[in-house]
Amino acid sequence: MEILNWILSLGASVMLPIIIFFFGLIMGAGLSKSFRSGILIGVGFTGINLVINLLTSELGPTAQQMTKNLGLELNIIDIGWPAMSSITWAWSAAGLSIPLVLAVNVLMLSFKLTKTMDVDIWNYWQFAFVGAAVTALTDSLTLGLIAVALIAAVAFVLADYTQPFVEKYFSLPGISFPHLTALGFLPIILPLNWLLDKIPGINKLNANPETIRKRFGIFGEPLIMGLIIGLGLGVLAAMPVNKILQIGVAMAAVMYLMPKMVAILMEGLIPISEAAREFLNKKFGERKIFIGLDAAISLGEPSVIAVGLLLVPITILLAFILPGNNILPFADLAVIPFIVCLIVALSRGNIVRSLIIGTIVMALVLLFATNLSPAETQMAINAGIKMPEGAAQIGNLDRANFISWLFVKVFSWFS
Repeated sequence: MEILNWILSLGASVMLPIIIFFFGLIMGAGLSKSFRSGILIGVGFTGINLVINLLTSELGPTAQQMTKNLGLELNIIDIGWPAMSSITWAWSAAGLSIPLVLAVNVLMLSFKLTKTMDVDIWNYWQFAFVGAAVTALTDSLTLGLIAVALIAAVAFVLADYTQPFVEKYFSLPGISFPHLTALGFLPIILPLNWLLDKIPGINKLNANPETIRKRFGIFGEPLIMGLIIGLGLGVLAAMPVNKILQIGVAMAAVMYLMPKMVAILMEGLIPISEAAREFLNKKFGERKIFIGLDAAISLGEPSVIAVGLLLVPITILLAFILPGNNILPFADLAVIPFIVCLIVALSRGNIVRSLIIGTIVMALVLLFATNLSPAETQMAINAGIKMPEGAAQIGNLDRANFISWLFVKVFSWFS
């Protein structure tokens, strides 16, 4: 566990370049090309994390002020995904999750049950979370590990299903997202999208960055959209003028810089992807194999960030008015773009439709987060982690997706 914890402490921006380097060597990309690609991917992820940290640092105080203005007093504290990932890796069987998920992935590839090769080992914690929550509720490590294996298998299948949308809308050939934050609401998103196609009037509404740019000129550019959204968030939070201006510029920076960081990452990934395709064609014929990555690379699409930012005040308002919600959204508000990225892709960049579906999804996120809180609180207690001051229970928005919630609930019946 000490070795595992040390490796995990390196973070995705170091782990992924190492994995990609060795993966490139195995795929026959050569030493120099594999090394350069690994470093570029590390630089890209570092840049993405810097932009996400900027987003988080600006959204945090803004959201806090909004909740204060609304007088929100809820007893479950949103501790955010970084804290929850640490709690998950403290699970006694967490060390088995990585080889278990890798084994499931290799077996499914061998038997042609998936086309996704998930190299995003850092995010295996999302599968381990379900196992840890199941163990916390059932006191059974066996059930927890079974849950890990099964939810990973589901993620690989759904990653295959959504890959054409990822490739077409985000221009990411050969890439899939076996990432539960993005995939977790797919069983709900698909019927909602179908339903909106059938409703007269709503099915005609369309606003994507291209149409907005054509209609509003410079005000439709992602840079200016970020500025306007940031200023709007500052006004809603009743911030002082200087802070409103700072938030506006920060959100403009997020909208402008994120595509640049994703482009750097893709520059590193493309040579490895091509080498992998050639290698796998030799081994498996013309069979397609997708490289599974973090959905963070979807954040280069302006519509994803725009919808994510617009949903921040909506989510805070939902927390105030939604019956049954007890979680105070805070640390994970910056995760909303990850939650909605596939909504945007399935809506073909339609911001209006994405907001409608996203609002319904975020309402469910709050309810699932509330419902999962006892398991997450018990996980923290089992790990010997001190509860935040003033918190009766802890939770987070990142893990509160439909599929993860469903697995935890179904397996808890065996307790």
